[in-house]
Amino acid sequence: MSDLLFSPLVERAIEIAAEWHDGTYRKGRWRVPCFEARDGGLVRVPTMAHVTTVALTVQRAGWGPETVAAAFLHDALEDPNRDGTLFQRDALAALVGETVTQIVEAVSEPGRPDGRPLPWQVRKDGYLERLADGPPEAAAVALADKLHNAYAMASSLEAGVDVFTSAPGRRALSAGPAAQRWFFEAAVTATEHHDDARLVPMRARVRSEIARFVRAAGLDDPSRGESGESTLMV
Repeated sequence: MSDLLFSPLVERAIEIAAEWHDGTYRKGRWRVPCFEARDGGLVRVPTMAHVTTVALTVQRAGWGPETVAAAFLHDALEDPNRDGTLFQRDALAALVGETVTQIVEAVSEPGRPDGRPLPWQVRKDGYLERLADGPPEAAAVALADKLHNAYAMASSLEAGVDVFTSAPGRRALSAGPAAQRWFFEAAVTATEHHDDARLVPMRARVRSEIARFVRAAGLDDPSRGESGESTLMV
């Protein structure tokens, strides 16, 4: 039982994630920050808050240390650090092993060797192909990731923050409401061939959050059309 209380692998993954994502942030926020910046600037949400939420969701769903470690690292191969450097796959494997690295690979979008992003649709199609071919552990990480992203988008929209428009302190999402809905639903579908019982409540929770996002984005309103264009505050 004592071995279940602490995992050196998870601790190492947390340390790596914290170092890699240091100085990088989420695209926006909807909550009032818990303190005011001394320079009067905007307080942004660290990326580490997102990867921690994803990892805790995976852990609460009953997955083991290697999957939790991969959840902490799920954006490490995909996202550059604050200096624009990409984490090399072999370097990650040397730090946390092949099993964790393979899970991370299965939930990472493809990119160009020079680090420049591919078009949104190309990245998402590549992600879905990798996810469909990946293990059930990757499905768990992907579902937890999509759950938090859908939750964040829906919460922002409900608070009157238009996540599809850039404004001081935030960058607009790379695709509109209808495309985001498609991707969320496609990601859930890409996990459905796995019959692991731990994935069942995860899929259900993601679907409920997608439904909330659909309502908040006005995608259930026929008068808005397929784009779901919004008139929310910016």
